[in-house]
Amino acid sequence: MKLNSLGAASLLALSLVMIGGCDQVEKSAQQVLGKATESAKQAIDDTQKAAEQALSEATNGLINPQKKDDQEDEASESNSKEA
Repeated sequence: MKLNSLGAASLLALSLVMIGGCDQVEKSAQQVLGKATESAKQAIDDTQKAAEQALSEATNGLINPQKKDDQEDEASESNSKEA
């Protein structure tokens, strides 16, 4: 009977260790995914800036997406003030 109780206690202890390990693996995976997400966002932002710069250079500054966005923001602000 003692052997059976010892086996059950060992199995329970092993299960708890495994669950604790799984939690740690999950936390590590979440950290890795978070870092990958931030890297992807940064790459997208850098690509957009490079594309805008290339467009501006190719059109000799006639088309500047950043200025267009700023003008739209100013227009929407003035419209909301009038309302």
